[in-house]
Amino acid sequence: MADEQAQGTETPVVEKQTNCLGCNKPLKKLRKYYRNGKFYCTKKCWIKATKSTGKEEKEK
Repeated sequence: MADEQAQGTETPVVEKQTNCLGCNKPLKKLRKYYRNGKFYCTKKCWIKATKSTGKEEKEK
């Protein structure tokens, strides 16, 4: 571990996702919907988030 600090190669800290990407509500342990490496609170929020990103890509 001292060798890693001396070389300056520290592993990046990954932050834990705490809010839904569709509605920005806090995620609860009992209700999590996991798709494509991200968490959402429900399937509706996942669909809503994918539709909004699809529209943004079409505009560009």
